[in-house]
Amino acid sequence: MRRLVWKVARFMLYRPTPIAFHRWRAAVLRAFGARIEGRVYPYPDADIWAPWNLEMAPGSCLGSGVICYNVAAVRLGHGVTVSQRSHLCTATHDFDDPEFPLAGASICIKDGAWIAAEAFVGPGVTVGAQAVVVARAVVVRDVPPGAVVGGNPARHLRDRSPLNARSNHS
Repeated sequence: MRRLVWKVARFMLYRPTPIAFHRWRAAVLRAFGARIEGRVYPYPDADIWAPWNLEMAPGSCLGSGVICYNVAAVRLGHGVTVSQRSHLCTATHDFDDPEFPLAGASICIKDGAWIAAEAFVGPGVTVGAQAVVVARAVVVRDVPPGAVVGGNPARHLRDRSPLNARSNHS
């Protein structure tokens, strides 16, 4: 029943809002149990399956067209960006069981991480602080802090340059 009420509210109160109305959408998400701190940026066409399983820290963003299939918890740290049309998927099926039951595991994306366009992050994954998941990557294992990963399945490409080293070369 809760899912049905959320679907109606999403259709009537969340989705038709102008892009700049992030505070309004955050309030709607809070009303449905999302744990949101400070100013966050949920886009109107971000498809959030269960707001009561969503946590967003200040500065985090669920971009345009993001699918947040959060049967289990999805936690976004400070300043996390989940870019357009990415997919955060906390559920799968136990394919070793003949009944094929639904199985879920939380996703945690730590402070400052970036999930680039059209990337997929699977159940049980933790993306470390300041890590980058490049466009269209498929992440099925944890990503270490500061790592840059890409491909299908995602593999370590390199580590991010320290922020202070980059500022010295400007």
